[in-house]
Amino acid sequence: MAARSGLILLSGLPGTGKSTIAAPLARALRAAYLRIDTIEQTLVESGELAAPPRTAGYLTGYALAGDQLGIGVTVVAECVNPLKITRDAWARVAGENAAWLLEVELICSDPTEHRSRVENRRIDIPGLTPQTWRQVLDREYEAWDREHLIIDTAIASARRAADIIVEQAAVKGQTPLCADDLPSGPEAKPG
Repeated sequence: MAARSGLILLSGLPGTGKSTIAAPLARALRAAYLRIDTIEQTLVESGELAAPPRTAGYLTGYALAGDQLGIGVTVVAECVNPLKITRDAWARVAGENAAWLLEVELICSDPTEHRSRVENRRIDIPGLTPQTWRQVLDREYEAWDREHLIIDTAIASARRAADIIVEQAAVKGQTPLCADDLPSGPEAKPG
């Protein structure tokens, strides 16, 4: 019997290590990788929107995730995911596709480290303007109302965080295909 596909949702404020962890994690799991920042920036660059996207990026992400889950492909989705309504929507996508769901919130408990990451991060999405530390602090971000995995990237390296996620995904039935793709070394510092 083939294993079910799953949705690994990496959430958290900018600078907590989502991108550092998500891409190598998706590679190791041979999963589809959905990055809401990429979707939103592409929508902006299309010139077809009158204003920056507020919900269009997430709605597109839900649809793409559903397509992948529907054909049996596990998905690693990376986004701030700041609201209960967005978290519920991702859960609904997993449920509608009979996929398991692993919700992960990345945090950085050291404010000095977090600020340094935000202010010094390299943006790898052409045209995307990085958020300032003030914007990160002022961003709407609701407390979670359900059980989920929390990883503090001020303590855990990117490799350790990815290992924890792989372990939790394995409990749900996912097998890593290439652990060598997980982040390692000094370049694996979240942020």
